[in-house]
Amino acid sequence: MAQVLEFKLPDLGEGLTEAEIVRWLVEVGDVVAIDQPVVEVETAKAMVEVPCPYGGVVTARFGEEGTELPVGAPLLTVAVGAAEGSSGSAASPSSPSSASSSLSSPSPSSGSGTESSGGSGNVLVGYGTGAPAARRRRIRPDRLDRGVAEAPVSVAPVVAAPVAEVLVAEAPVHEGPVPVVSPLVRRLARQHDIDLRRLAGSGPDGLILRADVDRAIRTVEETAAATARVQAPVAAVVAAPNGVAAASDAERIPLRGVRGAVADKLSRSRTEIPDATCWVDADATELMAVRAAMNAATGPSAGPKVSVLALLARICTAALARFPELNATVDTAAREIVRLPGVHLGFAAQTERGLVVPVVRDAHTRNAESIGAEIARLTELARTGKLSPAQLTGGTFTLNNYGVFGVDGSTPIINHPEAAMLGVGRIMPKPWVHQGELAVRQVVQLSLTFDHRVCDGGTAGGFLRYVADCVEQPAVLLRTL
Repeated sequence: MAQVLEFKLPDLGEGLTEAEIVRWLVEVGDVVAIDQPVVEVETAKAMVEVPCPYGGVVTARFGEEGTELPVGAPLLTVAVGAAEGSSGSAASPSSPSSASSSLSSPSPSSGSGTESSGGSGNVLVGYGTGAPAARRRRIRPDRLDRGVAEAPVSVAPVVAAPVAEVLVAEAPVHEGPVPVVSPLVRRLARQHDIDLRRLAGSGPDGLILRADVDRAIRTVEETAAATARVQAPVAAVVAAPNGVAAASDAERIPLRGVRGAVADKLSRSRTEIPDATCWVDADATELMAVRAAMNAATGPSAGPKVSVLALLARICTAALARFPELNATVDTAAREIVRLPGVHLGFAAQTERGLVVPVVRDAHTRNAESIGAEIARLTELARTGKLSPAQLTGGTFTLNNYGVFGVDGSTPIINHPEAAMLGVGRIMPKPWVHQGELAVRQVVQLSLTFDHRVCDGGTAGGFLRYVADCVEQPAVLLRTL
């Protein structure tokens, strides 16, 4: 007898509470192996493939692509053992081991997620059993019906329209799997926004039939038509939540995923951190000359190309060694400033998914070449959307090179809960007094936004001045090499 197990969206770590379904990797009726990725989700940190800890036949999926689900919400249901004995296409009678390789044995106690002993208990790709994913096989609906006839199959919950909620309010709300077997019935209900949990089935043991869904659809349509006749026309302009008039055809974009995480973090930074900004123009001509010399070196001294961002990052780690007050965070609950022993340097990167801040771990132990290689590696992962949550968290100081956008200056918002951020504008030729004469030099504007709780202006000014001195005279760095 088949056992239907429910797999819920697992805790993906880093304090994440929800995820958006980006792409389903399986269909209803597919056979999945233990730890096979079944869905690709986008969290506030990264894109993650979620593997299923059960092996069996997928009987239902919860949520369409683009739906945001909280942690702990059902993702899908799997009929464990549904294909055994029902068809030669699932397993050969003479080779029972082939069936056990793709379908796990049911646990005596039915449960959800990782509680069943029939599953691996693993929820993240790369941390599973290591067995290769079995080839997906499609089970014909009639075979699936016979295989799970004795076990009700869950259906993806669909939020019903307000009218439908009123019409079926008398019916008890099903808790757990909904008694529906036919995929056609489920599809029909989804297409018409019918919540199957609120329908009372007329079939054996309360089984929901197509006639039940058709009847609910007709009732909803008739009631909606009657309501439309008596309702007054909707005004062309509606009041927005903040009281500002908004056109009825205005586009509304949900703040979720990366965009929502950025909004939350920036709002929290502005709310909690009393920040201040100071800036200075610096002559970067010598720094650019040093970089050109490094990259032009040949023979034993040759190496990978060094970027301007890598040099600036190395300057930042040297400055933080002199001014550790800025490599800190504030524990508001304990009312304490926490100075951090190591520098985990974040750098802002603009991607198609939005702004992300990958983190170079232990930047204080790296030279410019090592920092540059790590920045290049993380940038490529960010471009392809493959950064893990761990690679986007834990920073202690952020470097923001907004000069790539062709702007000179900015007042950066601190990346909460850090205490400071260095902003770098574009490097461009400008008139500059050099050695008492007017000359055209490569000039850059540097800006430092800092948490005024961790230090005063003298410390922040000293940090920024040291950075500017290293930009103007790179030989200053030789003291710390």
